[in-house]
Amino acid sequence: MAPPFILSIMLILFLLAGIRVVFEYKRALKFRFGKYVKTLQPGFRWIIPIVESIQVVDIRVITINIVSQEVMTEDNVPCSIDGVVFFKINDPEKAVLEVEEYRFAITQLAQAALRDVCGKVELDTILSKREEMGKNIKAIVELETKEWGIEIIDVKIKDIQLPENMKRMMANQAEAERSRRARIILALAEEQAAGKLLEAGKLIDQSPSAIKLRLYQTLSNIAAEKNSTILFPFPEEVLPRNPVKKTKNKK
Repeated sequence: MAPPFILSIMLILFLLAGIRVVFEYKRALKFRFGKYVKTLQPGFRWIIPIVESIQVVDIRVITINIVSQEVMTEDNVPCSIDGVVFFKINDPEKAVLEVEEYRFAITQLAQAALRDVCGKVELDTILSKREEMGKNIKAIVELETKEWGIEIIDVKIKDIQLPENMKRMMANQAEAERSRRARIILALAEEQAAGKLLEAGKLIDQSPSAIKLRLYQTLSNIAAEKNSTILFPFPEEVLPRNPVKKTKNKK
């Protein structure tokens, strides 16, 4: 085999070995003999094999789970809390050169911030103000990550695990609260019903015929069951028609 042919094949292999393709959602940091040279933009790129190397960084929004942390709240309630961190790399150069493993670093910062924030508030605050807790954790984490060219998009608290005895006590508290509200509503209903009955009684007292109509309606309701016998000791006609007027005549 002729030497020129061998050299041609080696040259082709050398050129092919340096071909790199950078995707639109990534950036590639080029190093020459270990020294940072520049950041390669998306597209078809070529580097010098052996002499140069690249490190690819994803610039999309990245999600990292916060491992469940054992937290003692301000009111001395032990609980396990986990969450999730959303972040994005704005400066790939700083993310690679300023910190060794930015994913691991963000995870550790988020865990420490979660324990710090949740340990300073009571359990009721954690349960009712998760959004506010997440914002406080985000503020602590992004204070450190700004120097690394990383932007913290959001921090969410996913789950809060409580001891079984605490769950039972909270359930009893909720049941007692519902019972209290039910009793208050029933008392208000009785008060309103008593007021309406008083008004109705005053209207009926003003008209003897209304008393009769009410009596007939009551008898009709009783007779609808067809299992009762109604006895009158004397005829209804002998009842005084207008007892108020008779009292006035005696005077």
